[in-house]
Amino acid sequence: MTRVNILLLVAVLASALFLVRLQYQSRTIYTAVDAEQVRARKLDNEREALDVQKRAQAAALHIESTARSRLGMREATPAITQYVQYRDGRTVISGPAAVPASAAATSATARSRP
Repeated sequence: MTRVNILLLVAVLASALFLVRLQYQSRTIYTAVDAEQVRARKLDNEREALDVQKRAQAAALHIESTARSRLGMREATPAITQYVQYRDGRTVISGPAAVPASAAATSATARSRP
């Protein structure tokens, strides 16, 4: 009878230790999952902020102001428009701000070649 009692006591102690170990692992995993969920929420918030920033950067007014301030660009008007035509094997540039034909032919031919 005492052998059975000792065997049962050892089994109860082993199962108790196993249960404590499982509870510790469960808490550790739960803590890790919770930390990852917090991290995922932070990443979602950051992604949303970046999306808002991307939309703001892609707005037409922002692009136009950047083109004007950084690149010195301006709107095309008939006064500054040059028309390039190719006639009889030579390039002809016409318009109010036309450059000499030899310089225009050289630059336009270089641009038109693949």
